[in-house]
Amino acid sequence: MKFELGRCLLNERLMESGKSAEWLAKDLLFKPERVFDFIENKRVMPLKIAISIADSIGCDVRALYELIPNSK
Repeated sequence: MKFELGRCLLNERLMESGKSAEWLAKDLLFKPERVFDFIENKRVMPLKIAISIADSIGCDVRALYELIPNSK
C-alpha cells in the first residue's frame, strides 16, 4: 500500500516525551528554526533526520507524520 504524508506530528511527539523543540535542536545540533519548519509543515523531514529525531525523542519514525493511504 502506498501512503502520502499528512501533517507533521513532531510537536505532539515532543509533548508526549516531555521535550521541547529547542532541546531537540540542541541535541541534534540543528538551528531551532529547522525544527520549527518541520513542526509547521514548511519542510519535510528527510528520512535520515526523521530517524535521528525519532531516536532522540523515543518514538517510532512512522509516528512523526500522519500517514494517509493512497489507493491509486
